[in-house]
Amino acid sequence: IEMLLIVHRDWFKDIGSGEKTNLSEEFADAARQLKKEAPRIQFGKIDVTHQHDLRKEFNIQAFPTVKFFVNGSREDPIDCKGVRKASTFVTWVKRRTGPSTVLINSTDQAEAIIKADDLAVIGFFRVIIWKAQKAGFCSSFGTYCLLSTPNPTHPKDEKNPKPRIHQKNPDVESFVSQTSVKIFDVPVENHILLFTPTNSETFSEIYENYQSAAAEFRGKILFVLVDTNEARNGRIFEYFRIRDIDVPAVRILNLTSEAKYKMPADEVTMENLKEFCQSYLNGKAKQHLSSEEIPQDWDKTPVKVLVGKNFNSIIFNKTMNVFVMFYAPWSHECRKLLLIWDELGEQYKSHKDVMIAKIDVTANDLLSVGLDRYPFFTLFPAGPQHQVRSCWGRLDYTKLENAAESGGENN
Repeated sequence: IEMLLIVHRDWFKDIGSGEKTNLSEEFADAARQLKKEAPRIQFGKIDVTHQHDLRKEFNIQAFPTVKFFVNGSREDPIDCKGVRKASTFVTWVKRRTGPSTVLINSTDQAEAIIKADDLAVIGFFRVIIWKAQKAGFCSSFGTYCLLSTPNPTHPKDEKNPKPRIHQKNPDVESFVSQTSVKIFDVPVENHILLFTPTNSETFSEIYENYQSAAAEFRGKILFVLVDTNEARNGRIFEYFRIRDIDVPAVRILNLTSEAKYKMPADEVTMENLKEFCQSYLNGKAKQHLSSEEIPQDWDKTPVKVLVGKNFNSIIFNKTMNVFVMFYAPWSHECRKLLLIWDELGEQYKSHKDVMIAKIDVTANDLLSVGLDRYPFFTLFPAGPQHQVRSCWGRLDYTKLENAAESGGENN
């Protein structure tokens, strides 16, 4: 029996709207879809609010976390990252329970495979040594093609619809929104991404250097190309905080820790790429933490404005209790609570030992705080002996005020 399990905290089941509810509904929908089709696959949820041993055993760092347990074993479950839709959950699970590759014996079989999904990868080889129950072992004399079914919004020949065929470099993947989950699903946990416009005058030279470096680190780092002219890639620009003035830019992402690294050199040369990759693999690369600039008037309003560059120096002090709201500007729930947070700031603006502050987590990376969700509230008491406390869930002015007065105990 295989099980896909959502690990969550108590607030997950209490939220009346937003991303967590949508995820819960999509997860349940996926379970219903697979109930008859694949009864071996079980879906489940577990609240680990008070299950500290389980959180430690499975290294749960964020909530909700989705893990896939294979053959009824609790050893080494597979992390299911970035999946939020029922259809994607279904596809993700099927690919981990079905055969990894299929030997094609006819054109009809090939056509059926192409039509069965949005994308299919077919390899053409001179020699194939097939091993039962395992992936085919292929000779190096070959190539593969990425085939995608025609987009219904695009005109096509109705009498003879043909899939689009794209010749691919085996060492570099092109990032597009339709294939993002497939790219980040591969077993290689280290990904390097090149952000550059593919129509620039220097693209050919940069891409040639990138391809050469990719061959050097095959199997260790997955090389991904992100076209900055493609508007649909906007979400990944935001995630890595890449601006127009930054490109061409190179980043490494570790899928397990979600740590990001920035290539120190500006020029995308073969030498710079190799040095950056080797430094990362040797554990010598410095993690890249984005931060906004410190506003000149950051402390002039009742609610102080924190950024990555001043966060630690403000919250870890001996004389002041700092109550911080971690928020995302796009979140409707955050926007509602920001109004209440401003009221709380007004109430405490004359207190010399209490600071009400906020920080935009979409623009500032923080290592010292583990965030479960947005909005998230943490009270950092004065002095090294005091315990940092957090609160979440359904919050209003009274609950936040009580948290500030009582030391940030959970509501």
